Amino acid sequence: MERATFLLLLCLLVGLTSTVNGEDPYFYFTWNVTYGTISPAGVPQQAILINNEFPGPNINSTSNNNIVVNVFNNLDEPLLFTWAGVQQRKNSWQDGVAGTNCPIAVGTNYTYKFQVKDQIGSYFYYPSLGMQRAAGGFGGLRINSRLLIPVPYADPEDDYTVLIGDWYTKSHSSLSKLLDSGHSIGRPQAVLVNGQNAKGDGSDKPLFTMKPGKTYKYRICNVGIKNSLNFRIQGHPMLLVEMEGSHTVQNSYDSLDVHLGQCFGVLVTADKDPKDYYMVASTRFTKSVLTGKGIMRYTNGKGPASPELPAAPEGWAWSLNQFRSFRWNLTASAARPNPQGSYHYGQINITRTVKLINSVSRDNSKLRYAINGVSHTDTETPLKLAEYFGIADKVFKYDTIPDMPTGVPTSIKMQPNVLNFKHRTFIEIIFENPEKSVQSYNFGGYAFFAVAIEPGTWTPEKRKTYNLLDAVNRHTVQVFPKSWAAIMLSFDNCGVWNLRSELAENRYLGQQMYISVITPERSLRDEYNMPEGFLLCGLVKGLPKPASYINNYRVKRRIR
Repeated sequence: MERATFLLLLCLLVGLTSTVNGEDPYFYFTWNVTYGTISPAGVPQQAILINNEFPGPNINSTSNNNIVVNVFNNLDEPLLFTWAGVQQRKNSWQDGVAGTNCPIAVGTNYTYKFQVKDQIGSYFYYPSLGMQRAAGGFGGLRINSRLLIPVPYADPEDDYTVLIGDWYTKSHSSLSKLLDSGHSIGRPQAVLVNGQNAKGDGSDKPLFTMKPGKTYKYRICNVGIKNSLNFRIQGHPMLLVEMEGSHTVQNSYDSLDVHLGQCFGVLVTADKDPKDYYMVASTRFTKSVLTGKGIMRYTNGKGPASPELPAAPEGWAWSLNQFRSFRWNLTASAARPNPQGSYHYGQINITRTVKLINSVSRDNSKLRYAINGVSHTDTETPLKLAEYFGIADKVFKYDTIPDMPTGVPTSIKMQPNVLNFKHRTFIEIIFENPEKSVQSYNFGGYAFFAVAIEPGTWTPEKRKTYNLLDAVNRHTVQVFPKSWAAIMLSFDNCGVWNLRSELAENRYLGQQMYISVITPERSLRDEYNMPEGFLLCGLVKGLPKPASYINNYRVKRRIR
Protein backbone atom coordinates (compact mmCIF):
# COMPACT_ATOMS: atom_id res chain seq x y z
CA MET A 1 0.00 0.00 0.00
CA GLU A 2 1.42 3.42 -0.95
CA ARG A 3 2.21 5.55 2.10
CA ALA A 4 0.11 8.47 0.83
CA THR A 5 -2.94 6.20 0.46
CA PHE A 6 -2.28 4.64 3.87
CA LEU A 7 -2.11 8.02 5.63
CA LEU A 8 -5.25 9.24 3.87
CA LEU A 9 -7.14 6.16 5.07
CA LEU A 10 -5.92 6.87 8.60
CA CYS A 11 -7.28 10.37 8.38
CA LEU A 12 -10.68 9.11 7.29
CA LEU A 13 -10.85 6.37 9.88
CA VAL A 14 -9.76 8.40 12.88
CA GLY A 15 -11.49 11.68 12.08
CA LEU A 16 -8.58 13.99 11.48
CA THR A 17 -9.23 17.74 11.57
CA SER A 18 -7.09 20.79 10.90
CA THR A 19 -7.50 24.27 12.24
CA VAL A 20 -7.66 27.28 9.99
CA ASN A 21 -4.48 28.87 11.31
CA GLY A 22 -2.23 26.21 9.82
CA GLU A 23 -1.63 24.04 12.88
CA ASP A 24 -0.52 20.46 12.41
CA PRO A 25 -3.41 17.96 12.14
CA TYR A 26 -5.28 16.70 15.18
CA PHE A 27 -6.28 13.10 15.91
CA TYR A 28 -9.05 12.56 18.47
CA PHE A 29 -9.62 9.43 20.56
CA THR A 30 -12.17 8.62 23.25
CA TRP A 31 -11.31 5.76 25.58
CA ASN A 32 -13.69 4.02 27.96
CA VAL A 33 -11.43 2.18 30.40
CA THR A 34 -13.13 -0.70 32.20
CA TYR A 35 -12.48 -4.10 33.70
CA GLY A 36 -13.41 -7.20 31.77
CA THR A 37 -12.96 -10.94 32.06
CA ILE A 38 -10.56 -12.62 29.62
CA SER A 39 -8.73 -15.96 29.53
CA PRO A 40 -5.54 -15.48 27.50
CA ALA A 41 -3.65 -18.06 29.58
CA GLY A 42 -6.56 -20.48 29.93
CA VAL A 43 -7.72 -19.06 33.25
CA PRO A 44 -10.55 -16.49 33.53
CA GLN A 45 -9.18 -13.31 35.05
CA GLN A 46 -9.84 -9.61 35.40
CA ALA A 47 -8.13 -7.37 32.84
CA ILE A 48 -8.09 -3.68 31.94
CA LEU A 49 -9.84 -3.03 28.64
CA ILE A 50 -9.99 0.07 26.47
CA ASN A 51 -13.23 0.36 24.54
CA ASN A 52 -13.69 -3.32 25.38
CA GLU A 53 -10.43 -4.22 23.59
CA PHE A 54 -7.41 -6.18 24.80
CA PRO A 55 -4.80 -5.12 23.84
CA GLY A 56 -6.03 -1.55 23.49
CA PRO A 57 -6.55 0.27 20.17
CA ASN A 58 -3.56 1.33 18.10
CA ILE A 59 -2.76 5.02 17.87
CA ASN A 60 -1.69 5.79 14.31
CA SER A 61 -0.10 9.17 13.72
CA THR A 62 2.44 11.05 11.64
CA SER A 63 5.32 13.29 12.72
CA ASN A 64 4.09 16.52 14.34
CA ASN A 65 0.46 15.37 14.61
CA ASN A 66 -1.44 16.50 17.69
CA ILE A 67 -2.93 13.63 19.70
CA VAL A 68 -6.01 14.20 21.88
CA VAL A 69 -7.09 11.27 24.06
CA ASN A 70 -10.13 11.67 26.32
CA VAL A 71 -9.84 8.96 29.00
CA PHE A 72 -12.90 7.94 31.02
CA ASN A 73 -11.86 6.02 34.12
CA ASN A 74 -14.49 3.39 34.87
CA LEU A 75 -12.19 1.25 37.00
CA ASP A 76 -12.47 1.12 40.79
CA GLU A 77 -9.10 2.85 41.31
CA PRO A 78 -7.21 5.93 40.05
CA LEU A 79 -5.64 5.75 36.60
CA LEU A 80 -2.93 7.35 34.45
CA PHE A 81 -1.60 6.52 30.99
CA THR A 82 1.96 7.08 29.86
CA TRP A 83 3.21 7.12 26.28
CA ALA A 84 6.54 5.28 26.36
CA GLY A 85 9.03 6.85 23.97
CA VAL A 86 6.97 9.93 23.09
CA GLN A 87 9.27 12.78 24.09
CA GLN A 88 6.54 15.31 24.97
CA ARG A 89 8.74 18.20 23.88
CA LYS A 90 8.44 21.05 26.42
CA ASN A 91 5.39 19.24 27.77
CA SER A 92 6.06 16.87 30.67
CA TRP A 93 2.54 17.84 31.76
CA GLN A 94 1.24 15.07 29.51
CA ASP A 95 3.74 12.32 30.39
CA GLY A 96 1.20 10.52 32.55
CA VAL A 97 3.31 9.30 35.48
CA ALA A 98 2.95 9.88 39.22
CA GLY A 99 5.72 12.48 39.32
CA THR A 100 4.03 14.74 36.78
CA ASN A 101 0.29 14.09 36.93
CA CYS A 102 -2.48 13.77 39.48
CA PRO A 103 -4.38 10.51 38.92
CA ILE A 104 -7.67 10.41 37.04
CA ALA A 105 -10.18 9.72 39.79
CA VAL A 106 -12.72 6.91 39.60
CA GLY A 107 -15.76 7.87 37.54
CA THR A 108 -14.13 10.94 35.99
CA ASN A 109 -12.30 11.73 32.77
CA TYR A 110 -9.19 13.60 31.71
CA THR A 111 -8.04 14.64 28.24
CA TYR A 112 -4.39 14.22 27.25
CA LYS A 113 -3.22 16.64 24.57
CA PHE A 114 0.26 16.25 23.13
CA GLN A 115 2.19 16.59 19.90
CA VAL A 116 4.47 13.89 18.50
CA LYS A 117 6.95 16.60 17.63
CA ASP A 118 9.93 15.72 15.43
CA GLN A 119 9.56 11.98 16.00
CA ILE A 120 8.95 8.83 14.00
CA GLY A 121 8.94 5.23 15.10
CA SER A 122 7.37 2.38 17.03
CA TYR A 123 6.14 2.83 20.60
CA PHE A 124 3.38 1.77 22.99
CA TYR A 125 1.27 3.20 25.79
CA TYR A 126 0.16 1.65 29.07
CA PRO A 127 -1.39 2.46 32.49
CA SER A 128 1.45 3.66 34.69
CA LEU A 129 0.13 3.47 38.25
CA GLY A 130 0.89 0.56 40.56
CA MET A 131 0.90 -2.80 38.83
CA GLN A 132 -1.89 -1.93 36.38
CA ARG A 133 0.21 -2.78 33.32
CA ALA A 134 0.07 -6.42 34.48
CA ALA A 135 -3.68 -6.33 33.77
CA GLY A 136 -3.45 -4.95 30.24
CA GLY A 137 -4.51 -1.47 29.17
CA PHE A 138 -1.55 -1.32 26.77
CA GLY A 139 -1.56 -0.74 23.03
CA GLY A 140 0.62 0.23 20.09
CA LEU A 141 1.54 3.79 19.17
CA ARG A 142 3.16 4.42 15.81
CA ILE A 143 4.47 7.64 14.32
CA ASN A 144 4.81 7.57 10.54
CA SER A 145 7.19 9.72 8.54
CA ARG A 146 5.83 12.76 6.74
CA LEU A 147 5.30 12.28 3.02
CA LEU A 148 7.97 14.82 2.08
CA ILE A 149 10.70 12.97 4.00
CA PRO A 150 11.85 9.72 2.37
CA VAL A 151 12.29 6.55 4.38
CA PRO A 152 15.24 4.26 3.56
CA TYR A 153 13.09 1.38 2.27
CA ALA A 154 10.19 0.88 -0.11
CA ASP A 155 6.65 1.35 1.20
CA PRO A 156 5.49 -1.94 2.73
CA GLU A 157 2.26 -3.60 1.68
CA ASP A 158 0.93 -3.08 5.21
CA ASP A 159 2.09 -2.12 8.69
CA TYR A 160 1.40 -4.42 11.68
CA THR A 161 1.90 -4.03 15.43
CA VAL A 162 3.07 -7.07 17.45
CA LEU A 163 2.84 -6.70 21.22
CA ILE A 164 4.67 -9.49 23.03
CA GLY A 165 4.95 -9.89 26.77
CA ASP A 166 4.95 -12.22 29.74
CA TRP A 167 1.64 -12.63 31.53
CA TYR A 168 0.47 -13.40 35.06
CA THR A 169 -2.83 -15.10 35.86
CA LYS A 170 -2.98 -13.32 39.22
CA SER A 171 -4.76 -9.96 39.15
CA HIS A 172 -2.73 -6.78 39.28
CA SER A 173 -4.15 -6.01 42.73
CA SER A 174 -3.03 -9.46 43.96
CA LEU A 175 0.46 -8.81 42.60
CA SER A 176 0.51 -5.44 44.40
CA LYS A 177 -0.45 -7.11 47.68
CA LEU A 178 2.36 -9.62 47.28
CA LEU A 179 4.88 -6.81 46.83
CA ASP A 180 3.43 -4.77 49.70
CA SER A 181 3.80 -7.79 51.98
CA GLY A 182 7.50 -8.12 51.19
CA HIS A 183 7.30 -10.92 48.62
CA SER A 184 8.30 -11.09 44.98
CA ILE A 185 5.69 -11.62 42.26
CA GLY A 186 7.56 -14.75 41.14
CA ARG A 187 7.48 -16.14 37.62
CA PRO A 188 4.85 -15.39 35.00
CA GLN A 189 2.47 -18.09 33.79
CA ALA A 190 2.45 -17.39 30.05
CA VAL A 191 3.78 -15.37 27.14
CA LEU A 192 1.25 -13.64 24.91
CA VAL A 193 1.42 -12.36 21.34
CA ASN A 194 -1.14 -9.58 20.83
CA GLY A 195 -3.03 -10.77 23.87
CA GLN A 196 -3.24 -14.46 22.98
CA ASN A 197 -1.30 -17.69 22.60
CA ALA A 198 -2.03 -19.96 19.64
CA LYS A 199 -3.20 -23.43 20.69
CA GLY A 200 -1.94 -25.22 17.59
CA ASP A 201 -5.03 -27.42 17.34
CA GLY A 202 -6.33 -25.99 14.06
CA SER A 203 -8.74 -23.56 15.72
CA ASP A 204 -6.38 -20.56 15.78
CA LYS A 205 -7.27 -17.52 13.72
CA PRO A 206 -4.40 -15.62 12.11
CA LEU A 207 -3.10 -12.49 13.77
CA PHE A 208 -1.82 -11.24 10.41
CA THR A 209 -2.19 -12.14 6.74
CA MET A 210 0.33 -11.61 3.96
CA LYS A 211 0.02 -11.67 0.19
CA PRO A 212 2.63 -13.82 -1.58
CA GLY A 213 5.62 -11.83 -2.79
CA LYS A 214 4.76 -8.73 -0.73
CA THR A 215 6.82 -7.15 2.05
CA TYR A 216 5.30 -6.07 5.37
CA LYS A 217 6.47 -3.97 8.28
CA TYR A 218 6.10 -5.45 11.77
CA ARG A 219 6.52 -3.26 14.85
CA ILE A 220 7.50 -5.57 17.71
CA CYS A 221 7.31 -4.27 21.31
CA ASN A 222 7.90 -6.06 24.61
CA VAL A 223 5.02 -4.85 26.82
CA GLY A 224 5.65 -7.41 29.57
CA ILE A 225 6.60 -6.74 33.18
CA LYS A 226 9.32 -9.29 34.06
CA ASN A 227 11.21 -11.00 31.22
CA SER A 228 13.29 -10.28 28.17
CA LEU A 229 11.87 -12.17 25.18
CA ASN A 230 13.29 -13.60 21.99
CA PHE A 231 11.13 -13.11 18.90
CA ARG A 232 11.31 -15.05 15.64
CA ILE A 233 9.11 -16.14 12.74
CA GLN A 234 9.21 -19.63 11.27
CA GLY A 235 11.25 -19.62 8.07
CA HIS A 236 11.25 -15.83 7.69
CA PRO A 237 14.27 -13.62 8.35
CA MET A 238 13.60 -10.10 9.63
CA LEU A 239 15.28 -7.02 8.17
CA LEU A 240 15.76 -4.51 10.98
CA VAL A 241 14.98 -0.99 9.73
CA GLU A 242 13.93 1.01 12.80
CA MET A 243 14.38 0.98 16.54
CA GLU A 244 12.46 3.28 18.90
CA GLY A 245 12.38 6.18 16.47
CA SER A 246 15.74 5.75 14.73
CA HIS A 247 16.40 4.29 11.29
CA THR A 248 19.04 1.58 11.64
CA VAL A 249 21.61 0.02 9.37
CA GLN A 250 19.60 -2.72 7.70
CA ASN A 251 20.85 -6.08 8.92
CA SER A 252 18.91 -9.34 8.65
CA TYR A 253 18.16 -11.38 11.79
CA ASP A 254 16.66 -14.82 12.34
CA SER A 255 15.62 -13.74 15.83
CA LEU A 256 15.71 -10.64 18.01
CA ASP A 257 16.09 -10.28 21.75
CA VAL A 258 13.51 -7.70 22.78
CA HIS A 259 14.09 -6.51 26.32
CA LEU A 260 11.38 -4.98 28.49
CA GLY A 261 9.99 -1.77 27.04
CA GLN A 262 11.87 -2.05 23.76
CA CYS A 263 10.44 -1.80 20.22
CA PHE A 264 11.83 -2.86 16.84
CA GLY A 265 10.59 -2.21 13.31
CA VAL A 266 11.36 -5.02 10.83
CA LEU A 267 10.49 -5.89 7.24
CA VAL A 268 9.30 -9.41 6.43
CA THR A 269 8.76 -10.69 2.88
CA ALA A 270 6.18 -13.37 2.08
CA ASP A 271 8.41 -15.47 -0.17
CA LYS A 272 7.96 -18.93 1.34
CA ASP A 273 5.51 -21.78 0.72
CA PRO A 274 1.94 -20.47 1.05
CA LYS A 275 0.63 -21.73 4.42
CA ASP A 276 0.53 -20.74 8.08
CA TYR A 277 3.65 -19.85 10.06
CA TYR A 278 4.17 -19.27 13.77
CA MET A 279 5.43 -16.06 15.26
CA VAL A 280 7.24 -17.16 18.41
CA ALA A 281 8.14 -15.24 21.57
CA SER A 282 9.92 -17.02 24.42
CA THR A 283 11.47 -15.97 27.70
CA ARG A 284 15.22 -15.40 27.90
CA PHE A 285 17.64 -15.93 30.80
CA THR A 286 15.15 -18.07 32.77
CA LYS A 287 15.52 -21.63 34.10
CA SER A 288 12.17 -22.68 32.66
CA VAL A 289 11.25 -21.23 29.27
CA LEU A 290 7.74 -19.98 28.51
CA THR A 291 6.70 -19.69 24.87
CA GLY A 292 3.90 -17.77 23.17
CA LYS A 293 2.80 -18.18 19.56
CA GLY A 294 0.69 -16.38 16.99
CA ILE A 295 -0.35 -17.33 13.44
CA MET A 296 0.91 -15.46 10.36
CA ARG A 297 -1.07 -16.66 7.32
CA TYR A 298 -0.49 -16.37 3.59
CA THR A 299 -3.67 -15.26 1.84
CA ASN A 300 -3.47 -18.28 -0.48
CA GLY A 301 -2.23 -20.57 2.29
CA LYS A 302 -3.16 -24.24 2.22
CA GLY A 303 -1.54 -25.76 5.25
CA PRO A 304 -1.11 -25.46 9.02
CA ALA A 305 2.00 -24.11 10.70
CA SER A 306 4.68 -26.66 11.46
CA PRO A 307 4.69 -27.72 15.13
CA GLU A 308 8.49 -27.58 15.05
CA LEU A 309 9.40 -24.14 16.41
CA PRO A 310 12.68 -22.39 15.61
CA ALA A 311 15.12 -22.61 18.49
CA ALA A 312 15.96 -19.59 20.63
CA PRO A 313 19.55 -18.56 21.39
CA GLU A 314 21.09 -19.32 24.77
CA GLY A 315 22.99 -17.11 27.21
CA TRP A 316 23.30 -13.35 27.40
CA ALA A 317 26.62 -13.15 25.53
CA TRP A 318 24.64 -13.79 22.33
CA SER A 319 22.32 -10.93 23.25
CA LEU A 320 25.24 -8.61 23.97
CA ASN A 321 26.75 -9.36 20.56
CA GLN A 322 23.41 -8.64 18.91
CA PHE A 323 23.30 -5.25 20.66
CA ARG A 324 26.74 -4.49 19.25
CA SER A 325 25.45 -5.18 15.73
CA PHE A 326 22.82 -2.43 15.94
CA ARG A 327 23.93 0.72 14.15
CA TRP A 328 22.38 4.11 13.43
CA ASN A 329 21.71 4.78 9.74
CA LEU A 330 23.76 7.94 9.31
CA THR A 331 22.48 8.84 5.84
CA ALA A 332 18.74 8.37 6.44
CA SER A 333 16.47 11.20 7.50
CA ALA A 334 14.14 10.59 10.42
CA ALA A 335 11.49 13.15 11.40
CA ARG A 336 13.49 16.04 9.90
CA PRO A 337 14.98 16.37 6.41
CA ASN A 338 18.59 16.40 7.60
CA PRO A 339 20.38 13.03 7.86
CA GLN A 340 20.54 11.41 11.30
CA GLY A 341 24.32 11.38 11.09
CA SER A 342 24.51 15.19 10.86
CA TYR A 343 24.30 15.22 14.68
CA HIS A 344 27.86 14.41 15.80
CA TYR A 345 27.22 13.41 19.38
CA GLY A 346 30.67 11.90 19.79
CA GLN A 347 32.30 15.34 19.39
CA ILE A 348 30.36 17.05 22.19
CA ASN A 349 32.15 17.68 25.48
CA ILE A 350 30.69 15.86 28.47
CA THR A 351 29.67 18.33 31.20
CA ARG A 352 28.67 15.82 33.88
CA THR A 353 28.94 12.08 34.51
CA VAL A 354 26.43 10.27 36.68
CA LYS A 355 26.74 6.60 37.66
CA LEU A 356 23.54 4.83 38.72
CA ILE A 357 23.84 1.50 40.53
CA ASN A 358 20.76 -0.64 41.10
CA SER A 359 20.47 -2.56 44.36
CA VAL A 360 17.99 -4.58 46.38
CA SER A 361 17.29 -4.82 50.10
CA ARG A 362 15.38 -7.44 52.10
CA ASP A 363 15.91 -5.91 55.53
CA ASN A 364 13.23 -6.75 58.09
CA SER A 365 11.49 -8.96 55.51
CA LYS A 366 10.68 -5.81 53.51
CA LEU A 367 11.60 -6.05 49.84
CA ARG A 368 12.76 -2.79 48.25
CA TYR A 369 14.74 -1.85 45.14
CA ALA A 370 16.88 1.26 44.80
CA ILE A 371 19.12 3.44 42.65
CA ASN A 372 22.28 4.69 44.38
CA GLY A 373 20.85 3.66 47.72
CA VAL A 374 17.52 5.52 47.41
CA SER A 375 14.26 3.66 46.93
CA HIS A 376 11.91 6.19 45.38
CA THR A 377 8.56 6.91 46.96
CA ASP A 378 5.84 8.80 45.12
CA THR A 379 4.51 11.98 46.72
CA GLU A 380 0.90 13.04 47.16
CA THR A 381 1.79 16.25 45.32
CA PRO A 382 3.36 15.40 41.94
CA LEU A 383 6.94 16.64 41.71
CA LYS A 384 6.23 18.72 38.62
CA LEU A 385 3.36 20.55 40.28
CA ALA A 386 5.44 21.20 43.39
CA GLU A 387 8.12 22.82 41.22
CA TYR A 388 5.67 24.85 39.17
CA PHE A 389 3.87 26.23 42.23
CA GLY A 390 7.16 27.03 43.96
CA ILE A 391 6.76 24.60 46.90
CA ALA A 392 9.32 21.96 45.91
CA ASP A 393 11.09 22.34 49.26
CA LYS A 394 7.90 21.19 51.02
CA VAL A 395 7.63 18.03 48.94
CA PHE A 396 11.12 16.72 48.09
CA LYS A 397 14.84 17.48 48.02
CA TYR A 398 17.04 17.57 44.94
CA ASP A 399 20.28 15.63 44.49
CA THR A 400 20.12 13.33 47.52
CA ILE A 401 22.26 10.70 45.77
CA PRO A 402 25.93 11.02 44.77
CA ASP A 403 26.90 11.35 41.10
CA MET A 404 29.66 8.76 41.47
CA PRO A 405 29.02 6.20 44.23
CA THR A 406 32.13 4.25 45.20
CA GLY A 407 30.41 0.89 45.37
CA VAL A 408 27.11 -0.92 45.72
CA PRO A 409 25.17 0.82 48.52
CA THR A 410 24.83 -1.37 51.61
CA SER A 411 21.68 0.34 52.90
CA ILE A 412 18.58 1.85 51.36
CA LYS A 413 16.62 5.02 52.16
CA MET A 414 12.99 5.41 51.17
CA GLN A 415 12.32 8.91 49.85
CA PRO A 416 11.71 10.80 46.59
CA ASN A 417 14.73 10.45 44.29
CA VAL A 418 15.16 13.55 42.14
CA LEU A 419 18.25 14.85 40.33
CA ASN A 420 18.49 18.34 38.91
CA PHE A 421 20.28 18.66 35.56
CA LYS A 422 21.09 22.04 34.04
CA HIS A 423 19.31 22.93 30.83
CA ARG A 424 21.25 22.16 27.62
CA THR A 425 24.08 20.25 29.28
CA PHE A 426 25.51 17.11 27.67
CA ILE A 427 25.59 14.33 30.24
CA GLU A 428 26.98 10.82 30.40
CA ILE A 429 24.98 8.32 32.47
CA ILE A 430 26.43 4.97 33.50
CA PHE A 431 24.14 2.14 34.62
CA GLU A 432 25.80 -0.57 36.71
CA ASN A 433 23.98 -3.81 37.42
CA PRO A 434 25.60 -5.92 40.16
CA GLU A 435 22.62 -8.29 40.27
CA LYS A 436 22.18 -11.70 38.61
CA SER A 437 19.24 -10.71 36.38
CA VAL A 438 18.99 -8.48 33.31
CA GLN A 439 17.94 -4.91 33.96
CA SER A 440 16.10 -2.63 31.50
CA TYR A 441 15.72 1.15 31.83
CA ASN A 442 13.37 3.60 30.15
CA PHE A 443 13.93 7.36 30.11
CA GLY A 444 10.88 9.58 29.61
CA GLY A 445 11.15 12.81 27.61
CA TYR A 446 14.37 11.88 25.85
CA ALA A 447 16.17 9.66 23.41
CA PHE A 448 19.81 8.90 24.17
CA PHE A 449 22.79 7.33 22.46
CA ALA A 450 23.44 3.85 23.87
CA VAL A 451 27.20 3.97 23.32
CA ALA A 452 28.30 0.82 25.17
CA ILE A 453 27.26 -2.26 27.13
CA GLU A 454 30.07 -4.30 28.63
CA PRO A 455 30.65 -6.86 31.42
CA GLY A 456 32.32 -5.81 34.67
CA THR A 457 32.29 -2.42 36.37
CA TRP A 458 32.75 0.94 34.70
CA THR A 459 35.87 3.08 34.94
CA PRO A 460 36.79 6.21 32.92
CA GLU A 461 39.17 4.08 30.85
CA LYS A 462 36.16 2.19 29.52
CA ARG A 463 35.26 5.21 27.40
CA LYS A 464 37.70 3.76 24.87
CA THR A 465 35.06 1.13 24.10
CA TYR A 466 32.33 3.68 23.32
CA ASN A 467 30.71 3.83 19.92
CA LEU A 468 31.01 7.56 19.24
CA LEU A 469 29.94 7.41 15.60
CA ASP A 470 26.73 5.46 14.99
CA ALA A 471 25.20 4.26 18.27
CA VAL A 472 21.42 4.04 17.94
CA ASN A 473 19.43 6.92 19.40
CA ARG A 474 16.70 5.32 21.54
CA HIS A 475 14.85 5.57 24.87
CA THR A 476 15.53 2.17 26.48
CA VAL A 477 18.69 0.27 27.33
CA GLN A 478 19.29 -3.15 28.87
CA VAL A 479 22.04 -3.86 31.39
CA PHE A 480 23.19 -7.47 31.60
CA PRO A 481 24.09 -9.18 34.91
CA LYS A 482 27.36 -8.00 36.48
CA SER A 483 27.67 -5.47 33.63
CA TRP A 484 27.36 -1.79 32.82
CA ALA A 485 25.84 0.34 30.10
CA ALA A 486 26.68 3.91 29.06
CA ILE A 487 24.38 6.45 27.46
CA MET A 488 24.96 10.04 26.37
CA LEU A 489 22.45 12.79 25.73
CA SER A 490 21.80 16.52 25.69
CA PHE A 491 19.28 17.72 28.26
CA ASP A 492 17.42 20.15 26.05
CA ASN A 493 13.84 19.24 27.05
CA CYS A 494 12.66 21.10 30.13
CA GLY A 495 10.35 19.34 32.54
CA VAL A 496 10.34 16.55 35.12
CA TRP A 497 11.14 13.19 33.53
CA ASN A 498 10.87 9.65 34.81
CA LEU A 499 13.89 7.33 34.62
CA ARG A 500 12.60 3.89 35.58
CA SER A 501 13.33 0.21 35.64
CA GLU A 502 11.05 -1.56 33.18
CA LEU A 503 10.84 -4.51 35.57
CA ALA A 504 7.46 -3.74 37.13
CA GLU A 505 8.34 -5.28 40.50
CA ASN A 506 11.52 -3.21 40.74
CA ARG A 507 9.82 0.01 39.67
CA TYR A 508 6.86 -0.52 42.03
CA LEU A 509 9.26 -1.03 44.94
CA GLY A 510 11.39 2.06 44.29
CA GLN A 511 13.78 1.45 41.38
CA GLN A 512 12.98 4.66 39.57
CA MET A 513 13.81 8.32 39.85
CA TYR A 514 13.08 11.67 38.27
CA ILE A 515 15.30 14.12 36.41
CA SER A 516 14.31 17.78 36.69
CA VAL A 517 15.41 20.12 33.90
CA ILE A 518 14.26 23.62 34.79
CA THR A 519 13.88 26.49 32.35
CA PRO A 520 15.97 29.25 33.94
CA GLU A 521 14.01 32.04 32.26
CA ARG A 522 10.47 30.64 32.72
CA SER A 523 10.19 31.02 28.98
CA LEU A 524 7.70 29.50 26.55
CA ARG A 525 10.68 28.96 24.31
CA ASP A 526 11.73 26.19 26.69
CA GLU A 527 8.54 24.85 28.28
CA TYR A 528 4.76 25.14 28.00
CA ASN A 529 2.57 26.54 30.75
CA MET A 530 0.44 24.23 32.83
CA PRO A 531 -2.52 23.37 30.59
CA GLU A 532 -6.02 24.65 31.27
CA GLY A 533 -8.07 22.05 33.12
CA PHE A 534 -4.97 20.29 34.44
CA LEU A 535 -5.75 18.07 37.43
CA LEU A 536 -4.52 19.43 40.77
CA CYS A 537 -4.00 17.48 43.98
CA GLY A 538 -1.98 17.44 47.17
CA LEU A 539 -0.53 20.68 48.52
CA VAL A 540 -1.14 22.71 45.36
CA LYS A 541 -4.90 22.21 45.36
CA GLY A 542 -6.46 25.59 46.08
CA LEU A 543 -3.24 27.56 45.67
CA PRO A 544 -3.22 30.63 43.38
CA LYS A 545 -2.11 29.79 39.86
CA PRO A 546 1.52 30.86 39.26
CA ALA A 547 2.35 33.55 36.73
CA SER A 548 2.49 32.22 33.19
CA TYR A 549 5.77 31.68 31.41
CA ILE A 550 6.63 34.55 29.11
CA ASN A 551 6.90 34.45 25.35
CA ASN A 552 10.39 35.78 24.67
CA TYR A 553 10.95 34.23 21.26
CA ARG A 554 13.14 36.34 19.08
CA VAL A 555 11.04 37.58 16.20
CA LYS A 556 12.85 37.17 12.90
CA ARG A 557 11.71 38.71 9.68
CA ARG A 558 11.02 36.14 7.01
CA ILE A 559 12.95 36.54 3.82
CA ARG A 560 10.84 35.54 0.86
